[in-house]
Amino acid sequence: MTKTIGIIPARYASSRLMGKALVDIGGKSMIQRVYEQAALSSALDELWVATDDERIALVVAQFGGKVVMTSAAHQSGTDRCAEAVRLCCPDASIVINIQGDEPFILPEQIDLLANLLQNPTVQIGTLAKAITTTDELFDSNKPKVVMNKMGVCLLFSRQAIPFVRQAPAEQWLQHHLYYKHIGMYGYRAAILQQLTSLPLSSLEQAESLEQLRWIENGFVIHIAITEHETLSIDTPTDLTMAKKWWAAQQKLTK
Repeated sequence: MTKTIGIIPARYASSRLMGKALVDIGGKSMIQRVYEQAALSSALDELWVATDDERIALVVAQFGGKVVMTSAAHQSGTDRCAEAVRLCCPDASIVINIQGDEPFILPEQIDLLANLLQNPTVQIGTLAKAITTTDELFDSNKPKVVMNKMGVCLLFSRQAIPFVRQAPAEQWLQHHLYYKHIGMYGYRAAILQQLTSLPLSSLEQAESLEQLRWIENGFVIHIAITEHETLSIDTPTDLTMAKKWWAAQQKLTK
C-alpha cells in the first residue's frame, strides 16, 4: 500500500524574518495556518511539522498538530524532511515537502503534486506556474524552470531562460511561455534519502538553488502545472502584505 505523508519543515532562525513560523496572521501562527491548510489535502495519510526549535514544537502541540524534533544542523528543508521521515514515518512511500512559510497554500496544489508521484517512474516532482508579467520574469527571487514536452525539468535558473534573440526583453512574454517554480516538492521516500547524501554542486553554488544539485547528479524532476498563485513570507514586507491579504479576504466573506 502506498503511504503518502506531508512534512512541513520549520525553523526559528530565519535570517530575514526571525521566528517567522510563529508570527501572527489573523489570530493564528503562520505554522498553524500552513498545517491547517495542508490538512485539507485528500492525498495525505499523515502530516507532520519537523522543527529544531522547542518554541515551534510547543505551538504545534498546542493546536493539536503532529511534530517531530530534528537536528539544528540541517542546511535545507529537504535534509530536515529526510530526518523526519526516518524518525516518524519509516514506512512512507511518498513524501511531500510543504513550505512552512506559505500560510495560504491550497490543498489542491498538494493533491496535484501527490498525484504526479502516483506514476511509479517519477522520482521527484514539483510545481510550476505560467509567468504573466515582465517584472516577475526578471525577478531573481523567483526561480524559473525550463521543461521538455514530457514535463521533465531541463533547468532551473534565477535568470529568464530562454533568451529571446529576436525581441527586446520587455517583449519576451509575447514570444515564449515562461514558468516560475513553485517551491513544493514530492519525492519517493528512498530517493529523498539519496538526495541528502549528495555533495554541493557547482550549479547549485552558482544559483543558490538546491534542486540543481539533484539534476547535476542525474536525478529527474517532473513538473506539474498549477494555475494558483502562492504567497511566501520571507521578509517583514511579505508579512505585512500577507496580513493585508488575509484581512481583505475576511471582509469578502462577511
